[in-house]
Amino acid sequence: MMTKIAPSILSADFSRLAEEAQAAERAGADWLHVDVMDGRFVPNITMGFVVVEALKRVCGIPLDVHLMVVEPERYVERFVAAGASVVTIHAEATPHVQRALQLIRAAGAKAGLSLNPATPLDWFADVMGELDLALLMSVNPGFAGQKFIHRSFDRLRRLREMRDRLNPRTLIEVDGGVSVANAGELVEAGADVLVAGSAIFNDRASVARNLGEIRSALAH
Repeated sequence: MMTKIAPSILSADFSRLAEEAQAAERAGADWLHVDVMDGRFVPNITMGFVVVEALKRVCGIPLDVHLMVVEPERYVERFVAAGASVVTIHAEATPHVQRALQLIRAAGAKAGLSLNPATPLDWFADVMGELDLALLMSVNPGFAGQKFIHRSFDRLRRLREMRDRLNPRTLIEVDGGVSVANAGELVEAGADVLVAGSAIFNDRASVARNLGEIRSALAH
């Protein structure tokens, strides 16, 4: 399977959000990653239903919505209705992980679960059979532009072994500090989907070049 690249709109210019999303799509992005933060689960506050609806109107690729919010089960159905193709919740944000995953699927989207860098991977095991996506955070969530946590490579390899054993159809996504320098190694370690924000949008005049460089790094 070809590795998917999901540019994170959190690093885009919000005064030109539609243009930035369309530039990423034209450049060959597979998904568009949308980080939703509530100021409680993480210290930052970002975007919500209205932004997802707007992106859906201007973008033809799937919207990969990452909920960094407490009690995500309160919101998942509304994000699917707004246009999310994939909705990922955090295991640390709810006591009802399985219920939230069921709500996502019942609403018609693919269901994902994310773990922070210090959360044991065992959290994935009991629900792997119900996951379309397992998202491994390689930075502490909350802000764009953070430095990649190197021990994430080992966590990724262990997650791949778990996935292959329990549910080979689950995609593994990595989010945080992804760049041209580490993209190839991340895929070798087990990543199926790479979320890249700063690496794609920081030089906004060259979104196509930046995404192309990551894609080229995967071919070597």
